[in-house]
Amino acid sequence: MTTVVGRNSASRDGLRTAGRVRDVLAVGRPAFWVVSVVPYYVGILLATHRLVPAVQDWPRLLVGAVVMGPLLWLAVLAINDAYDLPGDLLNPRKSKSPLLDGRVSVGGAKRIALVAGIASLATGVYVGEVFILGVLLALVLGWAYSVPPVRLKTRAGFDVAVNSLALGAFGPLAGWAAVTPDLGGFPWLMALQGTLVAVGLYLPTTLADLEADRAAGYQTIAVRLGAATTYRLGFAAWIAAAGLSVVLAALGTVIPRSMLALEIVMVPVLVAAYRRLIGPGQTFKGVIVVASLFLCPCGAFALTYTGTL
Repeated sequence: MTTVVGRNSASRDGLRTAGRVRDVLAVGRPAFWVVSVVPYYVGILLATHRLVPAVQDWPRLLVGAVVMGPLLWLAVLAINDAYDLPGDLLNPRKSKSPLLDGRVSVGGAKRIALVAGIASLATGVYVGEVFILGVLLALVLGWAYSVPPVRLKTRAGFDVAVNSLALGAFGPLAGWAAVTPDLGGFPWLMALQGTLVAVGLYLPTTLADLEADRAAGYQTIAVRLGAATTYRLGFAAWIAAAGLSVVLAALGTVIPRSMLALEIVMVPVLVAAYRRLIGPGQTFKGVIVVASLFLCPCGAFALTYTGTL
């Protein structure tokens, strides 16, 4: 009898532990991890000119990917959820958040953010000094984005800048730094293009939360400028990113000139897809489809840049 009770107790403890792990993962939104890991890989590719890095570099680069994916996202999203709770209660899109139904408390979210942030820094030490400085900057920006009194999320323009620079510029820089601490040879024009792409894809997502943010009094860029202007700015950034890729290919700067014909064909397709699939009444599905379509020229770039094609 005692044995059975002990087994049942252990089983319940195991289920509770599994439930807590699931809740923590839900706060970290695993679907978002690829959003930073892909730019991180681009930075590695730019630094090595290889599709697959040298085997001796794998441990360091994989550790960097863990930092850029699960750890950093968990650190910045947990603190964001903790301070966004009043607005999330008004937002149907956030209805499955662990904080809304009490599975994770506000204090628990803050503790998760602190532990994940410390883990990011501690783990990043293995990758390198320049990399760890970038991680520290990312954590500072992530907290400044969410935590009062700075709370950049509610300062129109800064909300876009933080997210777009973090993904479009910091991601590739982190991948480069994981390979070499020398940033002197980093192709900064690619950081500019990445940031423009991030602006183009991020701005429409702010429209999904427009009504909830307005009701909560959050002065995001969508609340400040309105849906139509926010969409037009995103569309302009997308066109600028596509146009820059044609210019770079024409000059043979970073993007090989052999890609010029493909760029000339793909630019109208990408612009039309953005207009058709996102539009002023965007959905996240449309953003995901357009972002996936953008991976086509990215894949071609990877093959030509590394000499595979």
